[in-house]
Amino acid sequence: MTKTNWPGDARLVISISMQFEAGGQPLKGTDSPFPRVDFPESVTADAAANSWFAYGYREGIPRMLDLWDRHGVKVTSHMIGEAAQRHPELAREIVARGHEAAAHGPRWSSQYAMSRDEERKFLIGARDMVEAVTGQRPIGYNCNWLRRSPNTLSLLRELGYTYHIDDLSRDEPFIESVDGHDFVVVPYTLRNNDILLVEGRNYSPAQFVEQIKLDFDQLYEEAPRRRRMMSISAHDRISGTPQMVRAWDQFLKYARSHAGVAFMRKDEIARYAIESSLTLREQETI
Repeated sequence: MTKTNWPGDARLVISISMQFEAGGQPLKGTDSPFPRVDFPESVTADAAANSWFAYGYREGIPRMLDLWDRHGVKVTSHMIGEAAQRHPELAREIVARGHEAAAHGPRWSSQYAMSRDEERKFLIGARDMVEAVTGQRPIGYNCNWLRRSPNTLSLLRELGYTYHIDDLSRDEPFIESVDGHDFVVVPYTLRNNDILLVEGRNYSPAQFVEQIKLDFDQLYEEAPRRRRMMSISAHDRISGTPQMVRAWDQFLKYARSHAGVAFMRKDEIARYAIESSLTLREQETI
């Protein structure tokens, strides 16, 4: 996308994802810090792994919501439908505090392996379950581990979604054509993602802070020449821990000490990407 200024002449935009997944995970056989176990059929749930997920809604999200409030930051929360249904008061509080409710599937499933009809029902469920709980219709989508099918983007557009985040290819939002229509990509991140860096046992919270500061510094330096957006990901059960909230607090103080840094929800970024794209097209025809 040709560079134009961000709203308010911001120099660098930071886009934070807060994944609300706790309560939407399979009861056994799901990703967790525990060694994978082949449970007998008589065991219907992995109690240890599920207690780890429960931390996300009991402690993690409430703690992060207070953090965002302290810094005046608004985020996008990609909500698994069943997680929102099981914890409706928390899902509604996220929206009440000014954050975006986006879709993340009705449950953890291999979306990439679905037929078109199966996936349409899946995406409708993802949208409708979140809207029924929060009162906010999601316009953004995130596949489980970013793995979509050949039909996903066409179905998202057909069902009224405006953007997706399952792309790592740029450090700015961009427009792609889906069935002849504009569809926005608000790129996600793996390099600034707590689930890989911290829970993947590669980084301590202090190393996580250093990583995202370095990323910030480079993008901030590039920003006068190109439109730049920094993406960071926070998962309920990981970034909501006490030491990680301290790490996030350090970074937010650091970022906000720089002039021209704006924090935007992904729906706001998507809308601005569309508006600025239309403006550029109009200018090119004059």
